[in-house]
Formats: sequence, structure tokens, C-alpha cells
Amino acid sequence: MITGKYPSLRLRRSRKYNWSRKLVQENNLSSGDLIYPIFLIEGKNKKQSIKSMPGIYKYSVDKLGVVVKNVINCKIPMVALFPSTPDNKKDKYGNESLNENNLVCRAIRFIKKRFKNNIGIMCDVALDPYTSHGHDGLLKNNYVLNDKTIDILMKQSLLQAQMGCDVIAPSDMMDGRVGKIRKFLDKNKYHDVQILSYAVKYASHFYGPFRDAVGSKKSLKSNKKNYQMDFSNINESLREVALDIKEGADMVMVKPGLPYLDIIQKVKENFKIPVLAYQVSGEYSLIKNGIKNKLINEDAIFESLMCFKRAGASAIVSYFSLDIAKKLKI
Repeated sequence: MITGKYPSLRLRRSRKYNWSRKLVQENNLSSGDLIYPIFLIEGKNKKQSIKSMPGIYKYSVDKLGVVVKNVINCKIPMVALFPSTPDNKKDKYGNESLNENNLVCRAIRFIKKRFKNNIGIMCDVALDPYTSHGHDGLLKNNYVLNDKTIDILMKQSLLQAQMGCDVIAPSDMMDGRVGKIRKFLDKNKYHDVQILSYAVKYASHFYGPFRDAVGSKKSLKSNKKNYQMDFSNINESLREVALDIKEGADMVMVKPGLPYLDIIQKVKENFKIPVLAYQVSGEYSLIKNGIKNKLINEDAIFESLMCFKRAGASAIVSYFSLDIAKKLKI
């Protein structure tokens, strides 16, 4: 026998039906919230699987047409390009980053020629795909040099802008690079090229599969803790964002994603700037393998992406973008 008074307000009432749940839903996810990362390889007519990232591939430039058309059809607004540079084109200075015929530059030209402005292109600005030591900048005595690295990043940014890149994304975590890049782009009349700063990039253990995909994992000497953020810190992330906004960043990135939802929320609440989240390769592989081994179902993908929106992310870089966009249909 049930005794006692029932509550006059029952929150479960609005959860009873699918239509009523939709009426009170606080956050939404659409294809327009997604960015699709694409890995590039040398050669022709190549589509190469990535062992550490099941379901993700590296493409030669001539194979990008089908991939990008699929992205556009799914109403995803932007792709992010990442090169897997051959070892024989790497050196300790990352000189290949300034080659107008490197993988990224050729891919930008290919996409812009075929698809014009029907899709946005985001390109990383950093040296790790191009250096023989796997670090994001010039290395001396196992320490990455800040100012000398920025001199190269400025040239890399301008080159990508000249090729047609829409969004320059410095991911290197050098101090002061956003301001230098912004001034250099403006000086060369690329005022409209946006800067998405990886303002909050932690020295995380979730990057392994990505480094495997771009070929920097085996060459990386030591770690990146002397320039990427300490994952113990919160307030430092706000200082990083404040500096990059002052220097001219249009948007900021928090990386990794799910383990750092608190950081996304704090950045959004404090600065009211577009905040992007990167659901990194380690997150992708963990979820993908969980689905493969039937420990979780595919709905976990949607749940993970909605968590970013709930935390305040304006957009999400995710390797699940194509899969989830096909299901969203909005």
C-alpha cells in the first residue's frame, strides 16, 4: 500500500512521450554544428585505412572529390585537412610546411577549384606533421623555441591563405603567435581569413591515434608538456583564451573534448566567443571500439556530441561527423 502525499509537480510528465521530450529539450544538434577532419596522403587513387582509427581513412588528393561532395550533401559546413607527410620530406625545420605543393596546399586548391565556396576549409598551422622530431616547432636541446617557430608559422599561415584556406587554425601553442599571424595576414591583404586558435590545447594522452595517422608518433622525441597545457589546470585556460582574443582570434578551440567539458563551459561563460570542441582521435577510437565490442550502442555517438552542445560548444570537430550527419538529416 502506497502512503504519503504525491508531489504536485512531476517532472516525469514531460518525459513520457517522444513529442513532449522534444518540446522541453534544451539543446539541439544539427549537421551545421559539425566539422569533418580529412587525412591526406601522397600518391594517386589511394584510400588507406588507419589501423588505430577503424572506419577512418587517408586519401590522396585526387580522391577528395567524392569525400567532400559527401560532406556537402550531408550539410556539414567545413572540413579540416591534416597531412601524413612522407618521412623523406620531413626535416628538423619543418621546411615542407612552406612548400606550395605540399599535401595541404594541393588539397586546398583541389577543393576550391571543384567546390568553390560551397564548403569551408580549415587548416592546422603547426610544424609537427613536417618535422623529423615530431614537435610543433623548432627544437633546440629538447626545448621548442617559441619566437623562431612563430616566424615559420606566419609564413605557413600566409601560404595557406594564398592557396584559398578559409580558416587558419594555429594548434602549436606558441605564445603570441595569433597576434603575429593576424598582423601578417592583414599586411598581405588577407583580412577576411579567419583565425581559429587552439587556445586551450592540453598535453593529453588522447592524441595517440591521430599521431599514428599523420606519422608523427614514431618520430616524437620526449613529450609536449613544455608548451601544451597541464591537464591539471583550469584558470590557465582562461588566461590563454583572453590573450588570443586580444591578439585577434575569431574563434577558439578546446582540445581534447569530452574530458574537458568543464573547460568549454567556463570559456563560453567568461568570453561569449564561438568555442569549438575537438573530439580527438583517442575519444573516437574508444567509442568506436566500445560499439564494435557491443559494450555500448551507436547512440553513444549522438550522446557524446550533444554533451559538447550542452557545455556551450558552437561547433565540434569529430571523426563521427559524416556518420551522425546522415542520421540527423537537419
